Amino acid sequence: MRFEIEARDGDSRAGAITLPHGRVETPVFMPVGTGATVKGMTPVMLRETGAQLVLANAWHLMLRPGAELIERHGGLHRFMGWDGPILADSGGFQVFSLASMREISEEGVRFRTPYGGDEIWLDAERSIEVQRRLGVDIAMAFDECTPYPATHGQACESMLRSMRWAQRSKDAHNSASPSLFGIVQGGVYPDLRRESAARLAGIGFDGYAIGGLAVGESESERLVSLEATAPLLPAERPRYLMGVGRPRDIVAAVARGVDMFDCVIPTRNARTGFLYVRPELGSLLRIRNARYREDQRPPDPECGCYTCRHFSRAYLHHLDKCGEMLGACLNTLHNLHYYARLMRELREAICAGNFGRYAASLESVS
Repeated sequence: MRFEIEARDGDSRAGAITLPHGRVETPVFMPVGTGATVKGMTPVMLRETGAQLVLANAWHLMLRPGAELIERHGGLHRFMGWDGPILADSGGFQVFSLASMREISEEGVRFRTPYGGDEIWLDAERSIEVQRRLGVDIAMAFDECTPYPATHGQACESMLRSMRWAQRSKDAHNSASPSLFGIVQGGVYPDLRRESAARLAGIGFDGYAIGGLAVGESESERLVSLEATAPLLPAERPRYLMGVGRPRDIVAAVARGVDMFDCVIPTRNARTGFLYVRPELGSLLRIRNARYREDQRPPDPECGCYTCRHFSRAYLHHLDKCGEMLGACLNTLHNLHYYARLMRELREAICAGNFGRYAASLESVS
């Protein structure tokens, strides 16, 4: 992996990550393809949105269909028909999201799976092995995503365990491919965030992620945590804010030096009839509202996506009311196009030296 910073404006950065499956311009948003697919999107449709880099989930793919099977099929890129770069989540988020179905220890985590209740074991070494078998471009260190709320003591214990697992992940990785990112933890406590960042930098990774946010904390707590963390991460490496995906949160994080993002928000909102549009149109358009039943306009007249070029709000309203799968597909294509355009415009503003002015114009976005 090679990362180059091409422009700066304040703390914001425009760069490029060169990976085995292509070049990624930053800031970048990664659509979430948990089970080797971004819901409702073929690879061709995904390219149409402007997506550059896709996130997959090693924990889910380890269970279904199995990392070994995917490896026998030539790796995840070939298996899912996507020739662009892929980043894999390590399974650390499932330590948080499946808290009622797991037992955590220093060695690793024992899960009861939601697919029939079978028992599985995951630790740092197995997580790295799974991601290597998948053949992804970027792997993540195995960590514990600290829940919110947590006391300082609980967050500290969780963070220190993640740092020990980060070292084990690095030791198990021990190769040039895939690239390996470490993950900062520490809850909403700036001192723990700073300690975590320092420990990870001491281990040395190809990139650095900020995890354990967007799990219930307030926006102000998130920004304080981000401001305590980002400046301490090695400037010559990519910075990835995990799971943060509202447009307003992305803009705020780019202003603080973050390069990479992922979230289910644009695709999940699409499936429930929420479309992202320009701020002057209200930022979010709820297509199932009765007011759109006879609306002949596209969702956003200035959007160049396939959905807006070919279909009306009335048609999308009809598809949503009838539960037609095409509606979710067209909505998803539009929302991911919106996100890709937002990232492109943020990059252009940084390169032009007017990021502050552009960010101010987006103050009303959702």
